[in-house]
Amino acid sequence: MREVMNRAADDFFSTLPPETHDAVEVSGRLREDLPWRSYARLEYPEFDLSDGSKAPGPAYDVVICEQVLEHVPDPVVAADNLRLLCRGGGRLYVSTPFMVKIHGAPGDYWRFTPDGLRVLLERAGFAVESIESWGNRACVRGNLGRWLPYRRWHSLRNEPDFPLMVWAIARRPEG
Repeated sequence: MREVMNRAADDFFSTLPPETHDAVEVSGRLREDLPWRSYARLEYPEFDLSDGSKAPGPAYDVVICEQVLEHVPDPVVAADNLRLLCRGGGRLYVSTPFMVKIHGAPGDYWRFTPDGLRVLLERAGFAVESIESWGNRACVRGNLGRWLPYRRWHSLRNEPDFPLMVWAIARRPEG
């Protein structure tokens, strides 16, 4: 269910180029192997993206938040903290599931349509460069039970009314 999204993410990260960027990844390590100028990870519970009581720390050229927003109790505060983590002119890559079964660790609170993710990011002060989604009925049905790995004979046809994954690229304006 993440195949198309992962390909789009790879395309985005290949355009940066990473070696000229300082990056931070929130509660993940999917992009740590890219040749970043510097790379940091912020892991829950030591770093709580939805804690609005303190500034999240230094700012980065690239902020990566994959499959996290559905797990935070307050996505508005989380989006504000993503903006604070992002330098002026920096980029955010964020992805989240939509038509995917509930999955804890620690909790599972939210789902965002493409329009909903756009509003969340814009209200946090980001300029959204792109919003994409992918899914189809067969994949929705196939993932009602256990999550299955991608097989090349599975259709990657997109049905926009049945998104399993939603992702965005946004920029924090300068200043």
